[in-house]
Amino acid sequence: MDKLVPVSWREFARRLHKLGFEGPYVGGRHPYMVRGDLVFTIPNPHRKKIEVNLLSRILKQAGISREEWNNVK
Repeated sequence: MDKLVPVSWREFARRLHKLGFEGPYVGGRHPYMVRGDLVFTIPNPHRKKIEVNLLSRILKQAGISREEWNNVK
């Protein structure tokens, strides 16, 4: 299994775009991204890095495998 590493918010959004997500859109307290019927909340961009624990939870919610995430460059 590929290892996850912390990523910047900008890199996080860029990879999600490459995986077919649209956004981020402003909504409530947090931005969100959309792919088809899936809408999920992402962290605010004021943090420097998205740590592995949070990244893992977001990827699970979005239905993205670790391998798929790590293959997007």
